[in-house]
Amino acid sequence: MTTTKITRPTGIAFEQHPLRGPFNAAFFRLMDPYIDLNLRSRKRRVYAGLPHEVVEIGPGVGANLRYLSPGSTLVAIEPNRSMHEQLQEAARRHGVELDLRERMAEQTGLPDGSADCVISSLVLCSVRDPAVVLAEIRRILRPGGAFRFLEHVVAPSGTATRAVQRILRRPWAWTFEGCSCERDLEREIRSAGFASVTVDRYRIHTPFLPFNTHIAGIARA
Repeated sequence: MTTTKITRPTGIAFEQHPLRGPFNAAFFRLMDPYIDLNLRSRKRRVYAGLPHEVVEIGPGVGANLRYLSPGSTLVAIEPNRSMHEQLQEAARRHGVELDLRERMAEQTGLPDGSADCVISSLVLCSVRDPAVVLAEIRRILRPGGAFRFLEHVVAPSGTATRAVQRILRRPWAWTFEGCSCERDLEREIRSAGFASVTVDRYRIHTPFLPFNTHIAGIARA
C-alpha cells in the first residue's frame, strides 16, 4: 500500500487559476497516452535506471511515474493543486510512495546536495525563470548527481514551426499556464554550470506544431 505525504506552500506563490488549472489537469490526463506514445522511446533511455528516490520538478498528473520502479519514492515539486488528486491516483496505481510538496520549482525547500536524481519533462517551458530553476536543481543535487530532462524548445529560425510558435505564443502561454514554445532550453541548460551535459535534439510529429521540436538529455552536477 502506497502513502502520500503532502507539504503545503511557503515562499513564492503559484496562481491557482480557476479555469486553466482544472483544464490543464484534464487535458494532460486525457492526452497522457498520446504524449507518452510520442516520447516513450526517449524517456526509456533518459530515465533508465532511476534510483530508489527521485525528485521531479512539475510532475503534473504523474506522466513519469510509469518509469519509476514500484516501491520507489517520488519527491514531487508540484504547486498546481488541480494536478494533485490525479498525481496521487497515479502514484497509487504505480506503487510509488509520493512526497508531494506544494512548492515552486524556484524554491523546492530541499537541503543542499540531498538528491541523487532530479527529473523533468515538459516543465522548463512554463517556469518563470529557467535559470533560477536550473540553479535550484544544481543546489539540491549531490556531486555527481544527475538532472534527466525532456523538454520542448524553440524551433530553428526561418522554419515554418518557428513562425507558428511566434504567432501562437500568447494564446499558447495563456492556455497552458505560462508555457513558452520559444525558449532555447538547450542553451539555458548548457549555461547553468553543470559539470557535463549531453543533449539529443529531435522532432516529433503531432498536430500541435509549436510543440514538435524537442531535446532530451542528462546534466551531471
